[in-house]
Amino acid sequence: MQNGSLTKETRKYGADVWTFRWRERDGNGKIVLRRITVGTTQQFPDRRAASKAVAGIVREINFHDSRIRTTSMTVTELVDHYRQRELSDDNARITHSTKRAYEDNLRRWILPRWAKYSLSAVKAMEVELWLANIGRARSTCAKLRNLMSLLFNHARRHDLFDRNPISLVRQSAKRRTTPEVLTAAEIQQILQALTSVEHVAMLLDVSTGLRQSEPFALKWTDVDFETKQVSVTRSIVHQVVGPCKTEASQKPVPLHDHVVKVLQEWKCQTRYSAADDWVFASPFKDGQKPTGDRISCVARSFLLHGSLASQNALAGIPFAIATRRFCESAEPISK
Repeated sequence: MQNGSLTKETRKYGADVWTFRWRERDGNGKIVLRRITVGTTQQFPDRRAASKAVAGIVREINFHDSRIRTTSMTVTELVDHYRQRELSDDNARITHSTKRAYEDNLRRWILPRWAKYSLSAVKAMEVELWLANIGRARSTCAKLRNLMSLLFNHARRHDLFDRNPISLVRQSAKRRTTPEVLTAAEIQQILQALTSVEHVAMLLDVSTGLRQSEPFALKWTDVDFETKQVSVTRSIVHQVVGPCKTEASQKPVPLHDHVVKVLQEWKCQTRYSAADDWVFASPFKDGQKPTGDRISCVARSFLLHGSLASQNALAGIPFAIATRRFCESAEPISK
């Protein structure tokens, strides 16, 4: 049985880290050494805490050992294994925002309820009843159900478990009530109450239907005033720049004449107007980062672009036509 090697290493910058090393055979049967960073000494203050975090990996590397196969893995061990394999910083397959959302749901909901359960003890009906009684929105319950299913699929992929009981759990994501939708007149009132940078950001978001994370990741080089288009090539969440949510999001987005005019006026006003500067650069960071997290109503941005789209979708009006009508009725920036 292989227990691996857990050591604490000093870094030149930042806190010390725990590293775990083990050996395994590659596709050609050759023994190779593996190494992963478990976390910092701030996350795992002692060896015992760090050892618990790699318990799932120890089970994986000793999968064929009879002493391991006779004991059932716990949900805590599976979550730790998933964190090391999928939620590490060097895994670019999952976006930063998704990792944060998964971590939050694991910490707040799944582990407090299921941490000590062995995988074989998790039953579909018990999970279904738990979701029905936690008092959260259906969409939240659906996300928890999907994350638990993801964990069990992860266990199957790494030969840690042989089935996924969550596949039998029924959970609807349908809304219970119709969401409130702002009218174009209400959106106009909100826009007029904003400062210059807020007005430009919200108008851009409302008129293009971009996700909240996309307008704040724009640089001036992404804006083509001649063709009246903006190229969405990145997004930013919690000041971490990453790829867009989908490949379709990276297509050029047309801009209405009014929006082009507002952007040109903003470019003349801002101190950060070079090609590689952020369109909404933060003066508090000397323009080195976007100002998204400091805009007072950034959370409302998503509501605004959703409202215009939802309102006209209900009326059967295409989003492009709705945008043109909205921009043609827009008033100039007042602040």
